[in-house]
Amino acid sequence: MKKALVLLAILFSGFCFAQSETINNYKYVIIPEKFSFLKEPNKHNLNTLTKMVFEKYGFTVFYPNDQMPQDLMLNKCGALYGDLVDDSGILSTNITILLKDCSGKVVYTSLKGRSKEKDFKKAYYEALREAAASMAALNYQYNGTPILQAGHPNPNATASVPTTPATQQAVATATPAATVTPTIVNENQLFAQPIANGYQLVDTTPKVVARLYKTSQADYYSAQGEGKTGVIFKKGNDWFFEYYVNDKLVTEKLNIKF
Repeated sequence: MKKALVLLAILFSGFCFAQSETINNYKYVIIPEKFSFLKEPNKHNLNTLTKMVFEKYGFTVFYPNDQMPQDLMLNKCGALYGDLVDDSGILSTNITILLKDCSGKVVYTSLKGRSKEKDFKKAYYEALREAAASMAALNYQYNGTPILQAGHPNPNATASVPTTPATQQAVATATPAATVTPTIVNENQLFAQPIANGYQLVDTTPKVVARLYKTSQADYYSAQGEGKTGVIFKKGNDWFFEYYVNDKLVTEKLNIKF
């Protein structure tokens, strides 16, 4: 029995090391204000405690409606999304901590925390503490590698430059002293087709020109396509694609039909 426990510990440590290689690429974690298994936001202070757990292990943590830094606002795939899974039974309360990327792929699963406390609040606290203790094996430390898309760090740490004439014109006219972001008007009709975790935009060819990935905010998507990575969002009745070219923010107005 003792040998089996030692072997399990070694396997878990190796698994955590493999996970940490990916997780170290992420600086931010976004957690919901209400977990799906509870009826109220922050019931039993569980969301607050979960935020504290991630902060304890070095992450910068936000709720979806918090004011976020510009790099995260422009690329929600730069964050992991924290969640709790409750698979409690009759005799115990069971909690597992998950981390997912912006496409919904699970990149970390903690050990299951258990409690036999009868009081729900105490049981959740104890189970969360036990699950959180296994996170120490991650040895998390942000390595500064930007994430351009779900699960894929940018090896060059700079966004690729689009070569369309409209983009080149925007770059040429943008200056460091400019206070207004240039807007490119893309009059091509684009059609949004549902895919897993978002949409793909196709033109009339038809050709896939971009993919949109859902975030926790309505009408706000992480986007990538044709050498551009940024966000697509709705403002008023119009849709816009914002991305960086040579460290300058470019805004492209899109004609999207959902």
